[in-house]
Amino acid sequence: MDIRTALQERILIIDGAMGTMIQRYKLQEADYRGERFRQWHKDVKGNNDLLSITRPDIIVSIHEQYLEAGADIIETNTFSSTVIAQADYDMQSLAYELNLASARCARQAADRYTDQNPAKPRFVAGAIGPLNKTLSLSPDVNNPGYRAVHFDEVVDAYYEQVKGLCDGGVDVLLIETIFDTLNAKAAVFAIKKYFRDIDKPELPIMISGTITDASGRTLSGQTLEAFYVSLMHAKPLSIGLNCALGAREMRPHIEELSQIAGCYTSAYPNAGLPNAFGEYDEQPGQTAHIIEEWAANGWLNIVGGCCGTTPDHIRHIAREVSRYEPRILPVTEKELIAH
Repeated sequence: MDIRTALQERILIIDGAMGTMIQRYKLQEADYRGERFRQWHKDVKGNNDLLSITRPDIIVSIHEQYLEAGADIIETNTFSSTVIAQADYDMQSLAYELNLASARCARQAADRYTDQNPAKPRFVAGAIGPLNKTLSLSPDVNNPGYRAVHFDEVVDAYYEQVKGLCDGGVDVLLIETIFDTLNAKAAVFAIKKYFRDIDKPELPIMISGTITDASGRTLSGQTLEAFYVSLMHAKPLSIGLNCALGAREMRPHIEELSQIAGCYTSAYPNAGLPNAFGEYDEQPGQTAHIIEEWAANGWLNIVGGCCGTTPDHIRHIAREVSRYEPRILPVTEKELIAH
């Protein structure tokens, strides 16, 4: 069964936070370095993607905990696995290897669970993060026209990431936590260029943006509808929202998206809003109760959790939404959408 068939049958569950789970292990600098990077000239603690190479046992275990909780889709541990993001650690040369290793960790876990229950196939989503540099905004308030990175550089970085993820065996490519749509367009361009170059059919693309505050706009200033319209040329499998907001705050945006999107919709909110210490207090039952209403209203095709969520959150969400049918794709009037 492929993912499109599964989406027609039920609401699919995507996993929860990787970083939250890694924090539970209370890893130190030596854990991140392993033997291979024992003499590395920079601190690497906090480079969670590196653990796919130095502590794959931990990453596979986290994937398995989410699969055990009921996740249909698990995301690779590759949120920062690009030459641009890895420059913080002088590990640009590892970008391809990080994606390959992370994809293999997820593939190993997903295949094990699919083999146990072939009627419930598990899918691997290659996670493509937003980067720590933006194409639309200047990092210098005194020079609005300045850009820390250029479009071709972003395309090249994403192209290498896509190659590693595909070589590692992912099922779909997930461009996630988008706060700058131009970065996302570069990722889409890189994906399509990669598959043209290797002359093979494209993998499905999932797209997930982030609404940063109560204004209902992305950080680069787009409304949700503008964000959707400006990325539909990619013909994504799904479009949705993740991060920044808890389920309660995300609700009106998911309702809006469910009404305008001609593709499948996804949502994976944080476990509420962070407290004064940057921690997330919303309990699994609370998150699941809010999301259950979305499912009952027919707004969902894919749902899970982002920052602060755990396998317990995913288990509760999976149980609550299992009683409901997936959102039916609307017939959209494409001639009214200006591309």
